[in-house]
Amino acid sequence: MIGTIVLFLLAGLAEIGGGYLVWLWLREAKPVSYGIAGSLILVAYGVIPTFQQFPTFGRVYAAYGGVFVILAVFWGWWVDRKTPDLYDWVGALICLIGVSIMLFAPRN
Repeated sequence: MIGTIVLFLLAGLAEIGGGYLVWLWLREAKPVSYGIAGSLILVAYGVIPTFQQFPTFGRVYAAYGGVFVILAVFWGWWVDRKTPDLYDWVGALICLIGVSIMLFAPRN
């Protein structure tokens, strides 16, 4: 279970961090090196989830989507300095519950 969580966190940070660097390059006129670094990090994001032990692509990415939402709320809070409101936290909690159900529910 710890390995699953670590991989989801790494994938989320790679997706958000890589996307953020591309954003800075294109929207904030940062050097092209930001775009290149961001693109390489986004490629890593595409590879990281393949190390998950779940048998199906769809389930891994569906669960990862919920983790991404939670990480994006924290990214906005810590990097963009936008304090999440009650609805952001409630939405993140709902995502966490959904991810937990998808990944850890007993199945045959």
